[in-house]
Amino acid sequence: MDNRRSWSRRAVLKGTLAVGALGPAGVRPKLSLAADAALTPACRDGHQEQATLASAAGPYFKPDSPERGDLVEAPSDGRLITLRGRVLSRSCQPLANVLLDLWHADQNGLYDDSGFRYRGHIFSDARGGYQFRTIEPALYPGRTRHFHFKIQAPGGQILTTQLFFPGEPRNQIDRLFRPQLLMTIGGTPELLSAQFDFFIDA
Repeated sequence: MDNRRSWSRRAVLKGTLAVGALGPAGVRPKLSLAADAALTPACRDGHQEQATLASAAGPYFKPDSPERGDLVEAPSDGRLITLRGRVLSRSCQPLANVLLDLWHADQNGLYDDSGFRYRGHIFSDARGGYQFRTIEPALYPGRTRHFHFKIQAPGGQILTTQLFFPGEPRNQIDRLFRPQLLMTIGGTPELLSAQFDFFIDA
């Protein structure tokens, strides 16, 4: 059996224990919408970056997602989006072979509980890079637009977090929204491009 695949299954299974986790000691971080809150930080020589904030997993995580970076399946009329970035240590060193498990709602705001539609995991490359191709998730009651992630370096702790879209009106009322977890969005009306760099303790 492929050691990396075996490790990924163990890691994702381990992640089920963290479902509903809200961060260190299970304490929900205080909501802050301060205008000067940092977004994805830029690496600076000799500087220790803050680790990416943790967030709640929510009730829809499923272990054993397929290993794939393209989550788009027919039929789907969702708006296409490419999400890419890097996984870096707090000292800005690229981290290879880091597990990134992504799941999100579909274009109707629903999660697939019977299969693995809009669910999948990949591993960062030698430069720490990752890329997913998927769709823009829809809103659903009580939540702003978001992606869910579980991230784990080999032998490391699991980071459970969410990424958010800038300019969403519901960002102001979603109690889980954090400005530090905003993606950078560009592209065209037909194909969005999103970017976010994860910083983890490794």
